[in-house]
Amino acid sequence: GQSEYGLYNTVASTISMLSVLNLGFNSSYIRYFSKYKAQNDKESIYRLNGLFFTIFMIIGAIALVCGLFLSFNLEIVFDQGLTSSEYQTARVLMLLLTINLAGSFPMSVFSNIISAHEKFVFLKLLGMLKTVGGPLVTLPLLLLGYRSVAMVVATLLISLITDILYFIYVKHVLKQRFVFRKVEDGIFKDLFIFTAFIAINTVVYHVNNNVGKLFLGRFKGTEAVAVYSVGFVLYHYYMQFSTSISSVFTPRVYAIVSITGSNLSEQRLRLTDLFIKVGRIQYLLLALIASGVVFFGKSFILAWAGEGYEDAHIVAVLLIVASTFDLIQNLGIEIQRAQNKHKFRSVAYALTTVFNFVITWFMSKRYGVIGTALGLSVFFVVSYGLIMNIYYHKKCNIDIVSFWK
Repeated sequence: GQSEYGLYNTVASTISMLSVLNLGFNSSYIRYFSKYKAQNDKESIYRLNGLFFTIFMIIGAIALVCGLFLSFNLEIVFDQGLTSSEYQTARVLMLLLTINLAGSFPMSVFSNIISAHEKFVFLKLLGMLKTVGGPLVTLPLLLLGYRSVAMVVATLLISLITDILYFIYVKHVLKQRFVFRKVEDGIFKDLFIFTAFIAINTVVYHVNNNVGKLFLGRFKGTEAVAVYSVGFVLYHYYMQFSTSISSVFTPRVYAIVSITGSNLSEQRLRLTDLFIKVGRIQYLLLALIASGVVFFGKSFILAWAGEGYEDAHIVAVLLIVASTFDLIQNLGIEIQRAQNKHKFRSVAYALTTVFNFVITWFMSKRYGVIGTALGLSVFFVVSYGLIMNIYYHKKCNIDIVSFWK
């Protein structure tokens, strides 16, 4: 039902805000791994593994403490937006999701190691099985009458199984070791400077994607959150099609920047060529999906979610169309990081997020579900589209004019 689904999404959005504690360390691992691999320095890679596992264990512990605090102080987030029974369910959901998130931080080190070794077939296959396995397990539970709590328990168990498989692959197939001593001099300073601005970008991303649900839950109730969430989840899947393509080119981007060095003309040619090729593939796929959502999305949503979710189609169309400009260029994010020019993106998004926060608060309170989606769409076009295209062309050694041609 709408109320139960809206409650689940409100709680999940709140907990997902804690994932900003990641602070961009995932990208940092690949950067240092590429450096040590080029030097064929296995011992430094093993020390790097130990360092990042320690960092993520600490982050997981902080996430656990923050999640437990929110679980027993729900009124901070929800005010009077929930009924008394919804508060009880929300507390259980938040506790379970907190455990899942806290555990996911240290276990993410293993998926980072697999990605750095470019073992994408195993990584993506396991990710697909996890994505498909979730509904296959939760659907019978829901049909048997169990509610959102059972769904979260199933998610927790599937995540645990996936993480164990990641661990086995890293230890026994990649034969990686974890050394917890004698890290490279100066690595902490360099690491935190590099990740600081990625952390800002991560915070901005989660605020922009979750603030709408929180405002709707506060001003309009859980049913409005449910309608918005159906449209938003279609946009989220749409986004994953894009990132699943660009993510496998991350090691290649770092290699191009490293090999070309100070030869900026050669670097511009190679980066622009890769940027165009990947963007073209992304656009062909995304344009097909977007046109399907525009023309057939309403019928699909009514068949999937049922009556009462008609406005979810408008939400999906607004977010999907507005985000397409950014999604066919998201390889540019890794290009910026490889060039150590990602500071601008973080600062620009932080400043425009203030605008998004204000407009979402106003639009959600006044115009509800569609107003919330419209406010986020405007943010996508201005920040992810206009501002970043200018920056790519002027500062990141990418020929944006050739890209759009």
